[in-house]
Amino acid sequence: MVIAVVGAGMIGAAAARHLAQAGHQVVLVGPPEPQDKIRHNGVFASHYDEGRITRALDPWPFWSRVSRASIARYRQIEADSRVLFFHEVGTVLAGDKTSPYITRLCDVQKQDDIPCESLQDAALASRFPFFRFGDGTLALHETQGAGYINPRALVRAQISLARKAGARFLPDTVLGLDETADGVSIRTDQGTVLVNQVLVAAGGFANSVLATPLPLTVFARTVVLMEIDTAEAARLSAMPSLIWLEPDGNDPYLLPPIRYPDGRTYLKMGGDVVDVVLPDTAATKDWFRSGGNPAVGQMLEAQVRARMPDLRIISRHVQPCVTTFTPQNIPALERLSPRLSVAVGGCGRAAKCSDELGRLGAELALGRTLPAWALDAALPN
Repeated sequence: MVIAVVGAGMIGAAAARHLAQAGHQVVLVGPPEPQDKIRHNGVFASHYDEGRITRALDPWPFWSRVSRASIARYRQIEADSRVLFFHEVGTVLAGDKTSPYITRLCDVQKQDDIPCESLQDAALASRFPFFRFGDGTLALHETQGAGYINPRALVRAQISLARKAGARFLPDTVLGLDETADGVSIRTDQGTVLVNQVLVAAGGFANSVLATPLPLTVFARTVVLMEIDTAEAARLSAMPSLIWLEPDGNDPYLLPPIRYPDGRTYLKMGGDVVDVVLPDTAATKDWFRSGGNPAVGQMLEAQVRARMPDLRIISRHVQPCVTTFTPQNIPALERLSPRLSVAVGGCGRAAKCSDELGRLGAELALGRTLPAWALDAALPN
């Protein structure tokens, strides 16, 4: 039996690794990152970056569980692939101690006995002097298995291990799928591939290859990269990743100093609350080519300066990405037909837990039933 994984991003590459290392015949199909994004006419992905926050803590039990499962495999993936992607600098999740989101976070932490330190008031200010927190803030500080990952490097590691285990990698763009009684014909921009099973893990572009669209909502998002100099990077060398849980449910995030491929060091801020829906594939491509929304970048920088009033920024630029949501606020992990399964919809949380989401997708592709917890919507405890 030949299993194809459509989408060579974070979830798809992980699924291909799990399947190949289990001894199955695997074809991973997906184009590489475009070198000239503005002129690129094909599909894109949101892992074209150097930093994504990782942590076990989450207000939603599903996301905490899949994150912990993935984090437990980070070091083995690094060792086997010889690709380093995990930076264990710690993560702080903070917010008003009366917030329902902080309450749920504490409930999950206690329920699953997730190691962390609880900080408030003077202790919090002393531990992280470069942050400014308001009165009544409660911060949970994870030091073990938390910090940030390099998503580009993680995808490289997953693809490398999948190929080492015998997977075939086709850097092609999938145009459509045709199911027959004998298998599935995958139409790509380079030809046709015949397989027995298909797992679609194509993120915000999944509906462009599915005959019947999934109920996905794709949002345009903007992140801001704030360049700092060597001295400022040294001053912030002990900075952890930070997520601020707002009372309204928004959760802006800030990554510590990261050196990017251009040789410069940046702090990355995300948490775009301007919900612009991208209705179709054409609009999604246009958004990736746009370069992002400068007004959102300005808003995000203002939030950073409020949280870090002493921060010295040399320059600022924005980048576009997308988040793909499902109605259940967890990924669509479904078998759509006897030959077609999907693992789609990261809901803005999937980078850190992509390895476990890929494993669950692999289980679906093999015709196995997922455990009940993997299908529970992300609702309050």
